[in-house]
Amino acid sequence: MKRKIIIAVAVLFLVMQPTEAQKKIVLLHTNDLHSRLTGYAPESQYTPLTTGDDATVGGFARIATIIREVKEAAAKENILPLVVDAGDFLMGTLFQGLEANTGFQLRLMKTMGFDVICIGNHEFDYGPAKLSEIIENSKKGGEIPDILLSNAVFDKNDIADDELEKLFIKGDIRPKQIIEREGIRIGFFSLLGKVADDNAAFAVPVTFKNQIRVARKMVKELKKDDCDLIICLSHSGVTPGKNGIIGGEDVKLAKKVKGIDIIVSGHTHTKLEKPVIINNTAIIQTGEYGRFVGKLNLTSDNGKISFDNYSLIPVDDKIPGDTLVNEMIEKQKELINELILRPNGMDYERKVVESDFVLECNEQGDFENSNLGPLVADAIHSYINNHSAEGTDISMVATGVIRDRIVPGMQSAPDIFRIMSMGSGNDNIPGYPLARLYVTGKELKRILEILQVAYRNTPANYCFYSGVRVEYDPAKGMLRKIKKIEIINSEGGKTRVSFSRKDDTLYSITANSYMLEFIGIIKKMSFGLINVVPKDIEGHPIIDMSKAIIDIDGEKEGVQEGKEWLALMEYMSAMKDTNGNGIPDIDDRYSTSIKSFIPVKQK
Repeated sequence: MKRKIIIAVAVLFLVMQPTEAQKKIVLLHTNDLHSRLTGYAPESQYTPLTTGDDATVGGFARIATIIREVKEAAAKENILPLVVDAGDFLMGTLFQGLEANTGFQLRLMKTMGFDVICIGNHEFDYGPAKLSEIIENSKKGGEIPDILLSNAVFDKNDIADDELEKLFIKGDIRPKQIIEREGIRIGFFSLLGKVADDNAAFAVPVTFKNQIRVARKMVKELKKDDCDLIICLSHSGVTPGKNGIIGGEDVKLAKKVKGIDIIVSGHTHTKLEKPVIINNTAIIQTGEYGRFVGKLNLTSDNGKISFDNYSLIPVDDKIPGDTLVNEMIEKQKELINELILRPNGMDYERKVVESDFVLECNEQGDFENSNLGPLVADAIHSYINNHSAEGTDISMVATGVIRDRIVPGMQSAPDIFRIMSMGSGNDNIPGYPLARLYVTGKELKRILEILQVAYRNTPANYCFYSGVRVEYDPAKGMLRKIKKIEIINSEGGKTRVSFSRKDDTLYSITANSYMLEFIGIIKKMSFGLINVVPKDIEGHPIIDMSKAIIDIDGEKEGVQEGKEWLALMEYMSAMKDTNGNGIPDIDDRYSTSIKSFIPVKQK
């Protein structure tokens, strides 16, 4: 009897053990990190090496600790760990300003433990040539994660993407990658989605093939390569719909392409509490900015994949940051001080302004009632009228270029930069340069008419204005809504704009150089009904928008570019210190939304 019991226990033990072909895998993933190396917000409260003493979230030092601890636990249990990112790992903080020279972040991510990452639309913010420079300088400094992009197409007739193409030829960027560990082969490929492609304005002349066709090709090739697990890093995205149903490009991908085991999704900044399972494909996404690290446990058994459990690990003050990673970041912060901030009279740690209320502009939320959008527009308006002899009549900013919010507390330069962090100009200061153009009163009306409807399908196109008051009738049809436009000067005086074709009075509009391209494509947005000709102060057509960039210091040689974040720094620094602590306080009038468009009913 005792012998039978021993045999039964032994059999049960063998059944419970993983078979030779069965492998346990843990996949850690992030997306849309946007260079959020340090926790936020306000960043001045971030204390990564201690716990229980701040309310900030995110931070690469904390993420590094999560990765290390998961890998250590996996090693003890003979589990295979993988760490991946689904794109837009760059662009969003002051750290991006030094990437082309130092190639710091990719090496940092390798130190943290990332295995494979993919390129998103914001990696192209500085253009394909700068992206190649970032990657090349990263590799010169040390090891970097494997970088993927499967659906890029290079222009044979344009040299602007040649350096990036060379990286593909050398294998520094690959369409696919296979990692073989402990007898299991994991195949990776990546996609940049249709909407992300539309958002990648500076990727030109690089274009992107249809994701579905490329995905089918990649899956076929990876299966021929005897991969046990196929993972797609897709910078395409998912979006929540009615009744909690998830849709979007990655759901379509899972429905149309068989053979993908996991889609690690990015671009849409959507937090999925659990995987979306479509045709045996698991779609996962963590939200944005390193608030969470996704953790998927799965089993591979003779080619069959089963998903065991999934969780989002909060990256917060409960996690002590990795000392080495934090030390690397601190050294890079000092370089930012030396090369970007101090030459402009600023310091990374110096407190600039204080707020006791939240200011935000969330294009997935109630953006029409934003209080941050009007503040940014007012800051640009004040900055240009203070620094340029020509000044400006109207300043404007779009929801899509406002990248962060202000939370209560002390705000320093990195907090303010994150609000308007996109793009670059022709100097060493990050951020799109401010530009100005001129239009007639009739053209101004047409522009505002179109922009009042253009955002309905694309919330990122919703605009905020300073220096103008518009009366409109929402019940009227397209191009017939606006009834009155008034230009408001710094003393509050109003000048009514004439809509007459015979009136050739010119009105100036200021925004960042990327934003002003809206005006150059009004014809396209109005389906050919409207053609606006941007002009200079003399009324001559502007063909090259770079000629519209504003010189904010005419006494210095060359063009001294103004930036939106610098405008914000100056505007908020000049606000009153209402509580007497020596730090300016954000004006209470921005605690609620300020409207430039006033709905009226015509009798």
